[in-house]
Amino acid sequence: MNEASETAQTRTMFTRLTRAGFTLIEVLIVVVILGILASVVMGSFLSATEQSAQTVAISEQAKVRRHVEAYRAMYRSAIPAVTEGDGTWGPLVSENFMTRAPSNPWVGGVNGRRIIFRATPDTAYTDQYGWVFDAATGQVWAASVDASGNPLPKP
Repeated sequence: MNEASETAQTRTMFTRLTRAGFTLIEVLIVVVILGILASVVMGSFLSATEQSAQTVAISEQAKVRRHVEAYRAMYRSAIPAVTEGDGTWGPLVSENFMTRAPSNPWVGGVNGRRIIFRATPDTAYTDQYGWVFDAATGQVWAASVDASGNPLPKP
């Protein structure tokens, strides 16, 4: 081989070796783009999770109301003996109107099954209890859901 050919071949190998990886700027640009995409995806995922919790809470409220009405129809308009506390729906669960005490996922946590007595639904979000029961009328509201059945926004 001649010297010019060896020099050209060495230069080509050297160029390939020095350009084998990405520059720091290229790597940083890719990381920034991936971070932006991840934040967009996580934002929509969190929104979907909240919407599903709201939907389930409203659905559970409708179920409990139907069970209370079925109880009242069976027992000549008597209101079920519900007690305040942690998911104590009394005869609604023990007499198989409901298979289990309902939970309010919009409130979430251990308080999602907790019942309080009051004659009106919530007007602001709370996570201190899951259900509001009017012992005088038998009305039931999911906590943190207004009188129109709309979930109240979290603070």
